[in-house]
Amino acid sequence: MDTPKKIEELKVKIFADGADKLGMVELSKRPFIKGFTTNPTLMRKAGVTDYAIFAKDVLSEIKDKPVSFEVFSDNFSEMERQARIIASWAPNVYVKIPVTNTKGQSSSELIKNLSSGGVKLNVTAILTLPQIETVAQSLNPAIPAIVSVFAGRIADTGVNPLPIMKQAKNILAAHPSFELLWASCRELLNIYQAEEAGSDIITVTHDILKKIPMVGYNHHELSVETVKMFYEDGQKVGYTLYES
Repeated sequence: MDTPKKIEELKVKIFADGADKLGMVELSKRPFIKGFTTNPTLMRKAGVTDYAIFAKDVLSEIKDKPVSFEVFSDNFSEMERQARIIASWAPNVYVKIPVTNTKGQSSSELIKNLSSGGVKLNVTAILTLPQIETVAQSLNPAIPAIVSVFAGRIADTGVNPLPIMKQAKNILAAHPSFELLWASCRELLNIYQAEEAGSDIITVTHDILKKIPMVGYNHHELSVETVKMFYEDGQKVGYTLYES
């Protein structure tokens, strides 16, 4: 079995995905963490009740790595208003704009307006190649942007996301200021798949990041440890069997 590269040796940049402020600050001290993303769902799960206070608190601690915060309206005009406020908080902020609203209407005009105005965007919830093409045409090539393709959700439908991510990279290749992001990471292997696909970034949740020490771990030793876990849990419960 080939030994996988160390995380630090990979070209793909790892962004921590979550809304645990203490966890984000701690991860920001690790050199292999290159940025951060969050969204309203993660913030709700983390118990965040005041969006601006949370975001500004995070930005007061994380100043040298990009942080993405998402708008939370379904109305394009209100999205634009929120986006400009969020962008004003710090120079390392990327504003997450969903590729459509809940009605399936394209956000392309909003993306054009914001990007042409100098707002760094992270266009999110992308799952199709036509969406990627539209986003690439809508973004201002002079302004840095992130194009987040939800590879994990594509995989959830039984479709291999690797070919799609490779095609997405080809679409964006003409625009060096646009970075392709592999979103909705499900397991540590996805980091290596993102590397293979040529993705610039992968977002990884805090719980998956905890598995990084497992990279290159001996499979025989892991097998024995797994057997020990099953045995010890059976002993702790005190299971017994008798002939009936």
